Amino acid sequence: MAESNGLPLYQKVGVERPLKRFLDVVIFFLHVSLLCYRLLLFRRHGFSSLFAIAFLCELWFTFYWALITNLNWSPIHYITYPQRLLQRVSEVPPVDVFVTTADPELEPPIILINTVLSVLAVEYPANKLACYVSDDGCSSLTFYSLCEALKFAQIWVPFCKKYKVQIRAPFRYFSGDLDSHGSTEFQYEWRRMKDEYEELRRRIEVAAAAKNSAFSNLIGEFPDFANSKPNNHPPIVKVIWENKEGLWDGVPHLVYVSREKKPQIPHHYKAGAMNVLTRVSGLMTNAPYMLNLDCDMFVNNPEVILQAMCLLLDPKIDKIDKEFAFVQFPQCFYNGLKDDPAGNQAIVVMQLAFRGMAGVQGSFYIGTGCIHRRKVMYGQSPDEANINEKYDEVELYKTFGNSKEFVTSATRTLRSFADDPNCLSNSIEATNEVATADYEHNSCWGFKVGWQYGSVVEDMLTGMGIHKKGWKSAYITPNPPAFLGCAPMGGPVPLGHMKRVMTGLLETLISRESPIVTALCDKLQFRQRLIYLWGYLVSIRAIPDICYATLPAFCLISNSHFLPKVQEPVLFIPLLLFVINNLRQLLDFFETGQSVRAWWNGQTMERILVMSSSLPGMVTVILKILGLSETVFEITKKESSSSSDDKESTDRDLGRFTFDESPIFVPVTTILMIQLAALLISFLGTQTSVQEFGVAEVMSCVWLILCFWSFLKGMFAKGSYGLPWPTLLKSSALTFLFVYFCQVK
Repeated sequence: MAESNGLPLYQKVGVERPLKRFLDVVIFFLHVSLLCYRLLLFRRHGFSSLFAIAFLCELWFTFYWALITNLNWSPIHYITYPQRLLQRVSEVPPVDVFVTTADPELEPPIILINTVLSVLAVEYPANKLACYVSDDGCSSLTFYSLCEALKFAQIWVPFCKKYKVQIRAPFRYFSGDLDSHGSTEFQYEWRRMKDEYEELRRRIEVAAAAKNSAFSNLIGEFPDFANSKPNNHPPIVKVIWENKEGLWDGVPHLVYVSREKKPQIPHHYKAGAMNVLTRVSGLMTNAPYMLNLDCDMFVNNPEVILQAMCLLLDPKIDKIDKEFAFVQFPQCFYNGLKDDPAGNQAIVVMQLAFRGMAGVQGSFYIGTGCIHRRKVMYGQSPDEANINEKYDEVELYKTFGNSKEFVTSATRTLRSFADDPNCLSNSIEATNEVATADYEHNSCWGFKVGWQYGSVVEDMLTGMGIHKKGWKSAYITPNPPAFLGCAPMGGPVPLGHMKRVMTGLLETLISRESPIVTALCDKLQFRQRLIYLWGYLVSIRAIPDICYATLPAFCLISNSHFLPKVQEPVLFIPLLLFVINNLRQLLDFFETGQSVRAWWNGQTMERILVMSSSLPGMVTVILKILGLSETVFEITKKESSSSSDDKESTDRDLGRFTFDESPIFVPVTTILMIQLAALLISFLGTQTSVQEFGVAEVMSCVWLILCFWSFLKGMFAKGSYGLPWPTLLKSSALTFLFVYFCQVK
């Protein structure tokens, strides 16, 4: 372990943002002033349903802005010194890496193996590293791809470490040109590596085209997949490669895991897969730290594990920080289009909001790019040194299940005992036991131990459970980025993903694990509780956003008003609020190195994502509560270039929004049609001769139409860039009903 003297391994630096703090306070004051204006209207003119709806929406916006201000009030960032770590630590601790995949069609194996190859080649002693791949699709193609990737890894890993390669995912590394300034030996090796990778890619593509028939006559490992179905198969644990000699510069362990599935037994989606990986790895290598990655998030910074260890191992931990439960890295993308037209790269959130969280109790756990302490995932609290007096043997079995071998392993972890090197093949029988579908029955897995069940957004729930015990977490943003993934283009894929996120957030918000419900019995700091509340309340933002978006249109159609008129001095309140709020957000985009165009794209896509995804997510949860359906973990389709010769496309159509017949497009299309109808009715002058609505309502409608410009273009475009007729018909019917309701009122 680290010595007690010497320079610190990391530095915590506060980020001073006085201008933004001032603007945050001003915006909050303007929100409160607008609420006071509403109350004065009630006092002067009596109750009005229109003003009441406006007041409730504005009350929500005020509260939500207070949560955002709390989030951004005291940001920090960590600076790590991995070279100091190597000088001060005689032996780094073992790390188990978990890579998850679930469907070889939605998540092509070529993406998975690039992630695995980047993991195997990180700058970390190979004898301290093990890579476990969870295949929830039980695919022989996935297993075959990993076996083939191992052959390439035998030459790829030494090549990367010999020449200090920065990008160690082959498809990204070979997408660039050969460095002409390199030595003759390097150029020869580079071409050889590229040819070997292209051959690997070709073999996987041929196998994918042939599907399972390519392995039906093969002997050895593949018969285990013969009669397996993705939702009905026995556990399969296979050691693809074992670093038996314990070579620090060799290839780390590589293990394939496909947990047992039975149709009648819930498998809890990704959280269930992560818990199986935890148990399997606990029996094989039992590393005290676990890094988990999605199959499309390859290692971009080879020192990433060393960076995390600077925070996890530093003995100079102050009384405030104590030990960090986990270290979270940002989610970044390599294929982001200029100005982020789809608004899905979340640069502002990752660079600013998460630093704000780090200044309180720690950032959210986002499900990938995170290194956990194993003992924390086993339920240990920060004030528990060991479990000698806490659990007896009966309690241990009730907590961790009926595997004697695993209970022994878990006990050693909780007591911080280091395990001796183990022959992985000797653990296969025991690992098959803990990977069965019914192993968790009558145990604490998914509730007190491991990744948490009860939501399709298992990462947020798990991270909050860790913070509730009193742990802190860290958030670091190294340069270059630690991990890179492929950002989905605009359209059904990101909206579908957001729908799943909204569904999971709402599930937790109304559950017994809600940060509101547990306020009196957990160790969440008050400000951290508000941060989690901000995260979960995103799931119901559609209600106030949609209500407030329809108010200007209602006023134009019914010849009324809810905003001050031009001749009223109080108009400066909503006008200043609009201007300063947008200026404040524009400053965030400038701080993260983005353009005005990127800000505008972010503005429009935020509204589209909330209205399109939050409302269907709420419907899904309501149907679940009524017992009419169950929430389903929908796998996000992964897209990536698999060839080293593929270049990033400059096609102008890449940034265009695409549509399908999914109902998630109906809410925004309906809101857009309502604004268009309201403007048309007001300009045609179908109301009474006395005009009651003001300029503010007209400008609000115009602003919303501009925000939904991609949908307006979609109304007249064709193919995948055009809104389908079923969506247009549904939205037209809803718009007609809204107009009729406004006129009869």
